[in-house]
Amino acid sequence: MPKSIFKATAHLQEGVQVKVKSRDFEITVDEPKELGGTDTGMNPVELVLGALGACQAICAGAFAKKHHMTFNDFWVELEGDLDTDGFLGLSDVRKGYSEIRYNIHIDTDEPREKVEKFVEFIEATCPVGDTLANPVTTKLNKIIIENEKAIV
Repeated sequence: MPKSIFKATAHLQEGVQVKVKSRDFEITVDEPKELGGTDTGMNPVELVLGALGACQAICAGAFAKKHHMTFNDFWVELEGDLDTDGFLGLSDVRKGYSEIRYNIHIDTDEPREKVEKFVEFIEATCPVGDTLANPVTTKLNKIIIENEKAIV
């Protein structure tokens, strides 16, 4: 498959609640009450953890047959260290995660060496893991003011 463009739209609702749409899917993103939200959905940094775990699980499911790997169950537990004082402007610390840790659980009868090689493959193949581990260029394309009057 050649280079693909994936798209999403994040639309602020009331307070800090956001509806995120991609293709025909929509999720609600919010903050916990202690961070000014209404706790109606995961917050963006929780979604980052979920995206990483989901990507690793998808890699496991997509490539298990190719690697002759069998398992009854597969899941990823993730946690990350984030100092909210950076986001809130209360301290001059990094605003994002300083570290993300995860445990991969595989219910399988395969030998440990084979499982470890498969997990190495998953880590090397996961696009979300690659995005987090390596700098990615992010840039603002343009600012569009919807109600701006045309300049004559």
